[in-house]
Amino acid sequence: MSTGVAEPEKSQALPERPKELAMHFDSLHQQYNAGKLGVWLFLGQELLFFCGLFTAYAVYRGNHQEMFHYAHYFLDWKLGGLNTVVLLTSSLTAAWSVRAAQLEQRKTLIATLVITFLCAAAFMVVKYIEYSHKIHIGAVWSSHFAVADADLPAALTERYPDIKGEDLQRMGMGTFFAIYFCMTGLHGIHVLVGMGLYIWLIIRAVRGDFNRKYYGAVDFVALYWHIVDIIWIFLFPLLYLIG
Repeated sequence: MSTGVAEPEKSQALPERPKELAMHFDSLHQQYNAGKLGVWLFLGQELLFFCGLFTAYAVYRGNHQEMFHYAHYFLDWKLGGLNTVVLLTSSLTAAWSVRAAQLEQRKTLIATLVITFLCAAAFMVVKYIEYSHKIHIGAVWSSHFAVADADLPAALTERYPDIKGEDLQRMGMGTFFAIYFCMTGLHGIHVLVGMGLYIWLIIRAVRGDFNRKYYGAVDFVALYWHIVDIIWIFLFPLLYLIG
């Protein structure tokens, strides 16, 4: 029997939220766009940071051309070229991992993430070989530069038989190596950060966290890694091929 009082409308259940969607976003698409914008802003300031270092390099090279000419004999372009190939390969696998995540190719995703990590590790091994040799012979920064005549590069002594380690020290060779260690060292720190991020991605990929609707983390880390590669593309010719 009707009482004449309107019954309250039944509340409709809210649509189920994807487990990957953070509470402060309305959709995965919105979450992805916000994340990508944040990554691009971060990468923009990273480029500005390295631009300052490149400016310092240009100023010193313009005012001390002879020092930079002699300095290139201490750098092995073959090792630098090897690291360039390694990083270019890692860029390919990093981009491939994004595509694999979009297509839900889990095995391919894991494989490409692992290869990218291994390439980064290979880069750091080569860099360790370079650094340890330079530190061993005394080709280091600032006033600490002290290379004995017997440790001078063979190519340098063959072309300039009268050159001595003391001559290079008076020339201010330590300034070049201060720039070298600063620029390549900071780049190496970025590589180590990237390795940590790829370990995180590998763990999540094995766990099955990524799918065609949720792959932002893979894409964002790949963007970061591409910037790391691009910076090295500039460092390699500026430092290793200046002769």
